[in-house]
Amino acid sequence: MLGVLDITISGSLNVIGYGLGAIGPAIGVGMIFAAVINGTARQPEARGAMMSTAWIAFAVVEALALIGVALAFALQ
Repeated sequence: MLGVLDITISGSLNVIGYGLGAIGPAIGVGMIFAAVINGTARQPEARGAMMSTAWIAFAVVEALALIGVALAFALQ
């Protein structure tokens, strides 16, 4: 009975690994902007300084995620 079903799985484990690794940057971006919202609620006049720092942190976190996707496809 089991010989009748022939399922072939093709692909690379690198892409699955990156999919799991993308959870980290997603959580990081969420924490960055949650902290900015919290800080703005506590001290509204410091919003500009917090937003500029948040955009820099966002760029760093996303750059790491983009390096990960490039490596996932390069090592395929």
